[in-house]
Amino acid sequence: MGRFDRDKWDERYRARRLEPRSPQASSWLDDITDALPRTGRALDVAGGAGRNGLWLARHGLDTTVADVSPVGLALAAERAEAEGLRLHTLEVDLAEAPFPAGPWDVIASFLYLQRALFPAMVDALSPGGWLVFLQPTVTNLERHAKPPRRFLLEPGELAALLAPLPIEIVRLEEAWHASGHHEARLLARRPG
Repeated sequence: MGRFDRDKWDERYRARRLEPRSPQASSWLDDITDALPRTGRALDVAGGAGRNGLWLARHGLDTTVADVSPVGLALAAERAEAEGLRLHTLEVDLAEAPFPAGPWDVIASFLYLQRALFPAMVDALSPGGWLVFLQPTVTNLERHAKPPRRFLLEPGELAALLAPLPIEIVRLEEAWHASGHHEARLLARRPG
């Protein structure tokens, strides 16, 4: 990612400090809540200010939010403290550094696409661990100019990225959602 991306995200999170309340977690987590464990370790990949990481912590998981932005991570820590939640933060540039060492019982990745990370994410899962993923697809461009195409999945691409990996797809959807975006949503489990 580099310094430019870190600075860009730091600025966005500085602006969010002024928001009166924490942003809501992805509705995808609510949809799959019954499938996820209530104990164990969770990693929120590129989790920024922790909106999804806080959800995982509220549901009993020992959660780490990993992100390139120290400002976002500080905001996540402040929000966790305000709620009385235990939350770990890890400043890491996932485009350059090794993937955070597991094993993780849940790895969540929302709105962050780095195709080369899928093998590392699956390897870092504990046996029986869950991968939760959400990313817009190119169909999203029919209604929204952002994110740009390089950050979007092609139709069927997510299943193809996972096909050679030791993981079982439990639920995979590619559709327009209540968010107004066309997204690929995945719930997958590592055998064991």
